[in-house]
Amino acid sequence: MDEKIFELSFEIIGYAGNAKGMAFEAISKAKAGNIDEARALLKESKDEVNKAHKCQTQLIQQEASGNKTDVSVVLIHAQDHLMNTMNYQMLADEIIDIHERLHKLENK
Repeated sequence: MDEKIFELSFEIIGYAGNAKGMAFEAISKAKAGNIDEARALLKESKDEVNKAHKCQTQLIQQEASGNKTDVSVVLIHAQDHLMNTMNYQMLADEIIDIHERLHKLENK
């Protein structure tokens, strides 16, 4: 496996892992009624995913330039982490909205 692909794969894994952790923490904050903190954490989470996307874009551009990317288990794992994190973020966004509505109803 090309060393650059290996390096980018682990960067994707790292950024996606950080992002998923932040999204998980955002849900916890929302559950506790800290909606603004939850939204701020989810924004940070999305910023981390954007960093992962930049790594992914480098791989795509490399392949589009004619440099075939060797697919490895590490690269597949990185892609899996990224996609799962993005799905988790979408759910976290919805869960935060639900908690916000619940807290507003409870505090009427």
